[in-house]
Amino acid sequence: MNTRPRPDPVQVVKQRRDAALTALVDGVPYIRFLGIQFDRRGDELTAIMPFDDKLIGNPLLPALHGGATAAFLEVTAIIGLSWNLLWSEIESGAFDTEALAGGQMPRLPRTVDFTVDYLRSGLPRDAYARARVTRAGRRYGSVHVEAWQDNRDRPFAQAQGHFVMPRKDG
Repeated sequence: MNTRPRPDPVQVVKQRRDAALTALVDGVPYIRFLGIQFDRRGDELTAIMPFDDKLIGNPLLPALHGGATAAFLEVTAIIGLSWNLLWSEIESGAFDTEALAGGQMPRLPRTVDFTVDYLRSGLPRDAYARARVTRAGRRYGSVHVEAWQDNRDRPFAQAQGHFVMPRKDG
């Protein structure tokens, strides 16, 4: 006799993942202002910052503003770290996506420090980024982020960030 519960259908799992990611991203107004979107493939997230004229810092080059680039990297790091933290709850079904959609946002990691390396000018086109969580403990998290435009092997910026993790008990 098999007492193991049947896994949820793949459509249910995908809906749960998408609902959690949408609510997490939509809960931060600055992400909407910058137009950042996230493409999810399994547990991997790719951040996308579609080009917009408001992102240009130097119209003579033209090049993306360094502040927009840094914000893009930091948002990618925070959402990537949060996604990493919430993944097991989302997969098990313990995560309440309705509460999240209703405005009950989980606490996000707080930035301690964030160091950006500008490797080359960001061109006036879409930008992509991925975060790699290097440590996610109870109190502290560390994330490395790379951003590229046309070629993933030629990043235009990268960053390393350290974060205070949100407490589980509120």
